[in-house]
Amino acid sequence: MTRKDLSEVLGEKSLFPASKCAEFVDTVFEVMAEALERGEKIKIHEFGHFKVLGKRARTGRNPQTGERMEISARRVVTFKPSLVLRKALNKVGQ
Repeated sequence: MTRKDLSEVLGEKSLFPASKCAEFVDTVFEVMAEALERGEKIKIHEFGHFKVLGKRARTGRNPQTGERMEISARRVVTFKPSLVLRKALNKVGQ
């Protein structure tokens, strides 16, 4: 599902025009990205939470050549689904 898909579904389920829905979706993602850049957690009730983890530098290897290389320290975003979302996902497959 893309941003465009999200804004279209939002437009179908609300009375707002498509352009306003697209602006809303873009704004929500901008605010989320800014919060994650600051290192804040984002908790969305009955959906899950996003948080930023710091990964330390480590030594890895190129799988094609076997050459050892340094993997730099970095920050990554993780998502943990809520229990409600996990139950809903597991119910679908049954």
